[in-house]
Amino acid sequence: MTRVIQNQVYDSQTQLDFSRYDSLADMIVSSCERYGDKNAFACLGKAISFRELERDSRAFAAFLQHNTQLQVGDRIAIQLPNISQFVIAAYGAIRAGLVLVNTNPLYTERELIHQFKDSGAKALVVLSDLLPILAKVVASTPIETVISTHPLDLIEPQIQPRTGLKNIEFTKVLELGRQLEFSEVELTLDDLVALQYTGGTTGLSKGAMLSHRNLIANALQCESRIGANLVQGEEIFVAPLPIYHIYAFLVNLVLYFERGALTVLIPNPRDIASLIKTLAKYPFTGFAGLNTLFVGLCHQQAFRELDFSHLKITISGGTALTEAAAKLWQQTTGCTISEGYGLSETSPVISLNAPGLERLGSIGKPVIETQVQILDGNDQPLPPGQAGELAVRGPQVMSGYWQKPDETAAVMTEDGFFKTGDIAIESEDGYHSIVDRKKDLIIVSGFNVYPNEVENVLARCEWVLECAVIGVEDERSGEAVKAVIVLKPEVDAAKAQAAIEAHCRAELAAYKVPKVIEFVAQLPKSTVGKILRRELRK
Repeated sequence: MTRVIQNQVYDSQTQLDFSRYDSLADMIVSSCERYGDKNAFACLGKAISFRELERDSRAFAAFLQHNTQLQVGDRIAIQLPNISQFVIAAYGAIRAGLVLVNTNPLYTERELIHQFKDSGAKALVVLSDLLPILAKVVASTPIETVISTHPLDLIEPQIQPRTGLKNIEFTKVLELGRQLEFSEVELTLDDLVALQYTGGTTGLSKGAMLSHRNLIANALQCESRIGANLVQGEEIFVAPLPIYHIYAFLVNLVLYFERGALTVLIPNPRDIASLIKTLAKYPFTGFAGLNTLFVGLCHQQAFRELDFSHLKITISGGTALTEAAAKLWQQTTGCTISEGYGLSETSPVISLNAPGLERLGSIGKPVIETQVQILDGNDQPLPPGQAGELAVRGPQVMSGYWQKPDETAAVMTEDGFFKTGDIAIESEDGYHSIVDRKKDLIIVSGFNVYPNEVENVLARCEWVLECAVIGVEDERSGEAVKAVIVLKPEVDAAKAQAAIEAHCRAELAAYKVPKVIEFVAQLPKSTVGKILRRELRK
């Protein structure tokens, strides 16, 4: 049975109220005071209340103030998966007036050195398992303080590897910090709170400068769009996507935290069996994921047997939601998916479908106080129905890339719109649909082919589990369409190829039909679960 949460209006507010909080630090403390002994986060079977989180983040901040050389405005990198220590460290650093540099735990030595040198990070909070590879990184960067932790430390402190690298254990930081006096830092909404590094798909990654205002604005914008469906202090939201990614950080550490929700942190969503076991323990009301995760879960019998009677909102972002995935999720859980859209540079949400008013294939309408234009090649606005580059202006848009004025200027128009690099179309009634990334566009004999369109057609084929579409060189047409496909279990590849080709010919113009089809066991994905087309192009 499908449950539809019907919004009476698309937004519950028409403008943002910035008088609620002076800074993100103010929001953290106010929320902890408001919800007290209610549980704020749960991870690996252990919950931490809002009151405990205030205590521990204060202790962490006090340690930074007294036992390091860090000053207000300095950068601190956090290289952790979804564990409670991430939240404590992030909130503590924010309260101490530091700037977060959220860092992927799977980064290589080269990537870490670039990010830490570029950001000027002076401190690092890191998984103890990663200590052995950090000696050269620390020696090559401004990092002065290393705080290490094992995922189980808050349940039972673990023995950490001895590497010769000077570091202090997370539990010791909290122990010492509780004995120190924390001095509250005066912060404003326009102070920098995070350098959120982009994925670097076009070269070395860049740090998007995000302020307290950016993140609070985006949380309030999302609250206006979905808040009518949230009961303050009563929601249980599952967080399988990494909170070092801006999407999950905003949703879980800002929006849902401020609403008093319990967020269930999932350290390793790729362990589907463990994720499902965790889901079975909670009457969860909200879930955020993306295409590959939705499909992967729905194909598990144990997931299909869960109780979804409390689930009332599912948010999709990070990559395009296919029609097949949306329908499969709704059939399995009874809950529709509200697809949204955003980037690191926009804190991240630009657009989001209102629950109950979803339009499949669309990213919804822009959140409040957000202007979106569809631009041609000369940065001039296009009318509805024409494809062009999506550009956005609003309080959630970054102030620029860290120490990169030329790169900043390249993505900003003269009248202050940020150019996203995504091709989109606006409908007559204000909905937007992402056609594709500009850089992923395939040109076959002068015709534009958008990989997302072909992937959507392939995803509807009964033989296909996952797929990705790229362009490859072709002597006759310049480029040709190539489909890389993961078949469902026990499907014969030879039979499948003929069926897939026939399916595509029936639904696509001839120049869009894949000329090359390759079957693989799995597709390359980022830690967030995005399919990496660039890896397939290598």
